[in-house]
Amino acid sequence: MNFNEIIIPFSLTLLAGLSTMLGSLIFLTHIFRKRRFISFFLGLSAGVMIYLSFVELLSYAIKGIGFSSANFFFFIGVLTMALIDFILPHHYLEEKICHRQNIIDPQLLSTGLVVTLGLIIHNVPEGMAVFLSSFTNLRLGVLLAIAIAIHNIPEGIAVAAPIYHATQNKSKAIKYALISGMAEPLGAIIAYFLLKPYLNGNILSYIFALVAGVMVYISFDELLPACFREGHGHRAILGIISGMMIVSISLLFL
Repeated sequence: MNFNEIIIPFSLTLLAGLSTMLGSLIFLTHIFRKRRFISFFLGLSAGVMIYLSFVELLSYAIKGIGFSSANFFFFIGVLTMALIDFILPHHYLEEKICHRQNIIDPQLLSTGLVVTLGLIIHNVPEGMAVFLSSFTNLRLGVLLAIAIAIHNIPEGIAVAAPIYHATQNKSKAIKYALISGMAEPLGAIIAYFLLKPYLNGNILSYIFALVAGVMVYISFDELLPACFREGHGHRAILGIISGMMIVSISLLFL
């Protein structure tokens, strides 16, 4: 394999991972505290991920391996994320953070570290999906990278918020957000050395069905409840619709 062939897929994965650090920077510039912004943005993330999962990823999988197999692996993805979420919960931090701002709290630091570990675990397969999809379908790889990058920004906020409020240390908040994001290129490296030799259309279809399940679970379990908890329902809905429109328009040009 030519080295140049892996540059674009790996770069897309790296950029998607770095957006987690961008989320921490957004939080540290206090944009996170503007409820109007975060409600719309979380809705935007959910809209992108839900639309892309059903219209592109699951559709691709159904064409490749059939309706039954694609749906089976879709729900395997959902159940896998539910299990990971049960073992290592990494969301629903907003209330605790809001009530304990500016308090140096070891327990809150522990929570932030668990968040980081949970994100590392589910960012690895995301990185694998972006990397592998970019080999066979660059258009789909770009769309998936964009969707994951948008989703990773609030993830970066989820890491930075408890770490910062527990330590009052901006550098630590950025560092842990970056560590969780770098699980994406780690997933790309794993995919390259372990899965690439066996990659074919069917394997990619199974992966896309799994990833669609993961993304839908994240959207319904994390993003949608969070954006409506912010108390700006209309802005959240506007964000959801805007996210879907972004992917729809992107499909026309990519």
